[in-house]
Amino acid sequence: MADIKDPENTILMELKDGTVTIELLPDVAPKHVERMKELVRSGAYDNVAFHRVIDGFMAQTGDVANGNMEKDFNIGRAGTGGSDMPDLPSEFSKVPHARGSIGAARSASPNSANSQFFINFSDNDFLNGQYTVYGNVISGMEHVDAITRGEPAMNPDRMISMKVAADA
Repeated sequence: MADIKDPENTILMELKDGTVTIELLPDVAPKHVERMKELVRSGAYDNVAFHRVIDGFMAQTGDVANGNMEKDFNIGRAGTGGSDMPDLPSEFSKVPHARGSIGAARSASPNSANSQFFINFSDNDFLNGQYTVYGNVISGMEHVDAITRGEPAMNPDRMISMKVAADA
């Protein structure tokens, strides 16, 4: 496991092949970090599908309304919802959308991020300044690389569980 410097701002995401450790960036995007930790602590991300996974680009997940693979899962609706909390304002920064960075998924409106997020497979500089970056994978990127591709995949992978490291 990675050397965890700040357990309160570190997420442990369990995938089929192992643990992905994500270091959150509260100094860069405090509202997005707090939302993720709130949803993680409530168990909302557990069993949620990776509904949009594009080779060489990113893996998107986090639709807590429609993406839970153990509760009325509908792959056709996955990716269309979020939490019942208000959308978040954008928190754009100079942090790049580099390989392993966590970005806030949103609709056309910059202030529409809610619960969905994506993990960049590669450096996606064209997203810089347009989507909020609020974390980075610090270990386990090989498990992210192994996520089944598709928009949506026929048999999508899921986040088995997520925990804040301080609570683990």
